[in-house]
Amino acid sequence: MACKLPGMLKALVWLIALGITGDLDIAQASADQPVQLESAAVTPTPLQRRIAKASGKVLEAVPGTPLQGYLTRPPGEGPFPAVVVLHGCSGLFPSVKKTWSERLSSWGYVVLVVDSFSTRGIKETCGGRRFADRVYDAYGALEFLSKYRFVDPQRIALMGFSAGGNATLEALQLGGDERLMEHKFKAAIAYYPDCSATNGDMAVPTLILIGELDDRTPAKNCQEMMTQRSGKGSSVQLDVFKGARHGFDFPGLKTGTEAYQMEYNAAAADQSIRDSQAFLKEVFGG
Repeated sequence: MACKLPGMLKALVWLIALGITGDLDIAQASADQPVQLESAAVTPTPLQRRIAKASGKVLEAVPGTPLQGYLTRPPGEGPFPAVVVLHGCSGLFPSVKKTWSERLSSWGYVVLVVDSFSTRGIKETCGGRRFADRVYDAYGALEFLSKYRFVDPQRIALMGFSAGGNATLEALQLGGDERLMEHKFKAAIAYYPDCSATNGDMAVPTLILIGELDDRTPAKNCQEMMTQRSGKGSSVQLDVFKGARHGFDFPGLKTGTEAYQMEYNAAAADQSIRDSQAFLKEVFGG
């Protein structure tokens, strides 16, 4: 056995370099283990192709974009339910990459935090421009996770914060991009999203958490969305936290701009965490 060890090590290094270690099933992945993945390829629908052709244009499929991700898993063999996490417009903060990864994995979930910016050379997208590619980042992460033996592909949720929450709602809006995807999410959690960008009809059970005093993504937009839902699709739960602002779950956060304010609120954060845990438990069981 001793003489074979160097060859085995070389093979392992080669596999890691290629990012295809999903089937090695180590006993427990280290927290925030870097992984390489790709956003889902964008394939025009037949209708889109016909419309483009009528205008003298040709639509081609767009290949996936290489992305950086961070994988955390609970101890044990699994298969475990999993959560794909999307960060906000300012990029990947420790409160998302580390805190939520550790929290979710302690609840028994595999966690894949997606960095949508670094490989694209983007620092932030807080200027208000819509970044539709993040929907495809979510589905690329779903496809990536579905290949692991320690992940239950039938129990994967999507979770997003602020702009990542926008992408979460967009990715799982009934009749939207989700219907074109081979792999399907089974639940969604959106922290302080812009509810004005969705009609509220969701393909999967959805939990929306937002602060009463949020002046960036106002709670009233979510409340109006709830009253205007058609009743089609899955259940949607809206939790509005009294006295809370945007970013209420980020410990130590207190910042103000001329446009909006963000502030940590311990009571809202604690309740939102309990609500998220209960929601995932109800959807996935266990």
